[in-house]
Parts: sequence; structure tokens; C-alpha cells
Amino acid sequence: MRLLRTPEDRFTDLPDFDHPPLYADLESEHDGIVRISYVEAGPFDGPVVLLLHGEPSWSFLYRSMLPVLAGAGIRAIAPDLIGFGRSDKPVDITDHTYARHVEWIRSFAFDALDLRDVTLVGQDWGGLIGLRLVAENPDRFSRVVAANTVLPTGDQEMPREWLAFRDAVQKAPVLDIARFVQSGCRTKLSDEVRAAYDAPFPNEMYKAGPRAMPGLVPTTPDDPASAANRRAWSTLSELDIPFLCAFGDSDPITGPAAPVLRRAMKGAAGQDHQTLADAGHFLQEDKGEELALLIARFVMG
Repeated sequence: MRLLRTPEDRFTDLPDFDHPPLYADLESEHDGIVRISYVEAGPFDGPVVLLLHGEPSWSFLYRSMLPVLAGAGIRAIAPDLIGFGRSDKPVDITDHTYARHVEWIRSFAFDALDLRDVTLVGQDWGGLIGLRLVAENPDRFSRVVAANTVLPTGDQEMPREWLAFRDAVQKAPVLDIARFVQSGCRTKLSDEVRAAYDAPFPNEMYKAGPRAMPGLVPTTPDDPASAANRRAWSTLSELDIPFLCAFGDSDPITGPAAPVLRRAMKGAAGQDHQTLADAGHFLQEDKGEELALLIARFVMG
């Protein structure tokens, strides 16, 4: 597998994101060694919150939330998915599969860091990956926060807004990462913030991850990931661990999933689910501090 690594000088002067990058090497028989990057904040012995981002962002998305969670005594860990941020970037789109991304984050969280009693916070692909991890490793998790995410099986039609996004990503001669992030926000992003979202991708060769991810979402019942996601639904719906939905009110892509998750998940019963006002798909940008406070209350009681 051919890998690229974004030069570190691309990440200088990031606004409000001065966390030093940390790295772990993920080793597998088939993929060799792939380096994943992450940042963390808060006490090492605090309760663990694993913050998983989605397409096409990176851990920078959590910059306003990390200090709030750390201030509450939480150990907040935000990795960059493989292909994103400072993590290694497979060059070929075919190197990105749903199963590989699940395994990469599993290896990071459990093999490299040996995390236990984890609260998952998954947004967008962070939920598609994270909910699979919870279903397949329930003994490692103590809580779940689903934030503008879903676990598709291909048995239901995807929203037309998502299909338009998938087509735009696949057809764009030049993939404008910052523009796609901005389109999912109610807040107008500054030039510095937009530049930070572009930073991991010096040119089109580095963008196989963002280009691949929409095509990995199951849209037909016979998708390669459909069976595993159906099994995950079956397991998750019977788990007793607390399950909180925190969705933005302005996300046409994942918004319809919130009531479905609230009804389906046993652990969602009796939770103080929240819909954040004036928050789009990237609610971490629009309402990051508010979301962080919700998570802190959920974790700390």
C-alpha cells in the first residue's frame, strides 16, 4: 500500500489548535505499518472520551471542545482517520474500505492506547466507524454520543442531499475540502479556519481518503459492509450502555436518523437527548462548546 505523509510545515499557525501531535504505528499483516496521528487534552487518569471526526475534516474540528472537556476532568482523545489530518494517507482510493477504517481505529484505540471504559463521540463517519466498534467491542465502552451520524445498511434510501454530495465529490476535478466543510456549517468560517481544513492535503494525490469515503457508505442491501452493519444494529439495540443523541437542527443529511436511534437503542431510553439550535452537519463548528458541555454532563453526571 502506497502512503503519503503530509509535511509538518503545512500545520503551522493553526488557529486555536496548539495541541502537540501524537502518533501511533498501526501494524497489520496485510497493510504493513500505517501511522495514525492524534491529539489529547485533560488528565491522563480521567474518564476517556474518544472523539471521532468524519468526512472530509480532521481532529481540528474538535478544537473548541477539547479545552471544555479537559476542564471537566475528562481525557479527550481525537485521532485523525487514516487518510485525513496528520495521519498517513493511502494513495489509491481502492485502499480505503469500510472494514479497514474500522480496523485502523480499533487498533489505535485498543492495541496502541489500550483504552477502556470509553465514551464514544461519533459524528458523520466517526459514527459509522465508532458504532461498529461499540457493537463489536462492547466491553470497552461505557457510553455513546451519536452526533449527526447514522449506521446505514443499504436497506433504506439515502437522502438526495447526500447523493448530491457523493456525486460532487466523485466528479470534482479538484476537491475543495474547505468548501465542503463550509457547506455543512451555519457559521461562516474564517480564511484561517478554511486554510486549516485544507492543510492536510497539499495536492490531489493526498485526497484519496476524502474522495473514497462517500462511495464506502452502504447504499444497497448487498454492499460489502451491509451485513456487518446489520449485525451491529442488532447488537447495539440490545446494549444497556447509555446512548445519547446530540444532533444539529439544520442537517438534512443525518437529521432524520436522530428519532430512529432514540427509538432503536435500548440505552437511549430516558436519556436527555438534545437538538442543538442553529447547528449544521458540522455541529462542532457551529455549537462546539455547547456540545462539549452536554458530553461533559453525560460523562461526569
